[in-house]
Amino acid sequence: MRIVLVGPPGAGKGTQAAFLARNLSIPHISTGDLFRANISQGTELGRQAKAYMDAGNLVPDEVTVGMAKDRMEQADAANGFLLDGFPRNVAQAEALDEMLETEGMKLDAVLDLEVPEDEVVKRIAGRRVCRNESAHVFHVTYSPPKHEGVCDACGGDLYQRDDDSEETVRRRLEVYHTQTEPIIDYYKAQGLVVTISALGKVNEVTERAMEALQGDQAA
Repeated sequence: MRIVLVGPPGAGKGTQAAFLARNLSIPHISTGDLFRANISQGTELGRQAKAYMDAGNLVPDEVTVGMAKDRMEQADAANGFLLDGFPRNVAQAEALDEMLETEGMKLDAVLDLEVPEDEVVKRIAGRRVCRNESAHVFHVTYSPPKHEGVCDACGGDLYQRDDDSEETVRRRLEVYHTQTEPIIDYYKAQGLVVTISALGKVNEVTERAMEALQGDQAA
């Protein structure tokens, strides 16, 4: 299957992408991983991306599209892939369609993870990270530490990252609504969108997603 995963920040796209890719035996291709791989390997596209990022500028669509194209042409993606964070806007979605059409392929589904905005803010703004070890993450509501402000694992101080503040989260949501959400309508016009609720436990959302994708295939 060739799937695009969409949803607002805090919808759990990265978590669900990993589970779904494993269940479907296809590679999980995320924008973050593409950028890190190209920059660390010093590819031409990676050098271009780094130059824009170092200057504090957005990486142009053609660079991101080029990285995605290179990744989708690798052997492990021959039988499908799950795209996470790409396409990010309608221009990238159109470029992806052209790319696939050239190869005689098309998308099977666009999985839209739906989460109420207040829940997104609650999920992200409630995160607390250990100053000693960033892998130690807690949540004031869903997984609070035994002692407020203290990491259960190592006793380090817990803090809220700047990009997890409510103000920053709401700004990120505005960007999502303006830039990324329009691709849902773009794909709806092609009959590709499958929308599921991303509320509940991780495994419940994964089961919901698998059922929706398999039902879409059967249809």
